[in-house]
Amino acid sequence: MFDVGFFELLIIGIIALLVLGPERLPGAVRMVGLTIGRIKRGFADVKSQVEREIGADEIRQQLHNERVMGNLEKQAKETSPPASNVKSSRHPAVTEQEETATSAEPSGQNTDQKDVDASAATQQKPRNDG
Repeated sequence: MFDVGFFELLIIGIIALLVLGPERLPGAVRMVGLTIGRIKRGFADVKSQVEREIGADEIRQQLHNERVMGNLEKQAKETSPPASNVKSSRHPAVTEQEETATSAEPSGQNTDQKDVDASAATQQKPRNDG
């Protein structure tokens, strides 16, 4: 906050020594130190109280949000039909095609055969060196 260097502190110390004298200077330094300590503790207390209040507000807000979400979920369950009553949106012909496609290639042998046929077809093409 304040940028006070060693030189500034030395000047303040010399002025305090000249003004107060060597007998009252130790008591004055002690008093200034205690006052600064009290001020720091006061600021720390205020800061912790504010943080506790902010934390309490966040907890209250979170509890309120959870209550609202619970009410929304409850209303959604009351208004929507159960999932077991919902019919499949897929067309029956599509599901039959998928079932036949998966049953035709159970072990993956047909895909290997297709690869072999494709490589044989490329080897048998006549070359046109014309």
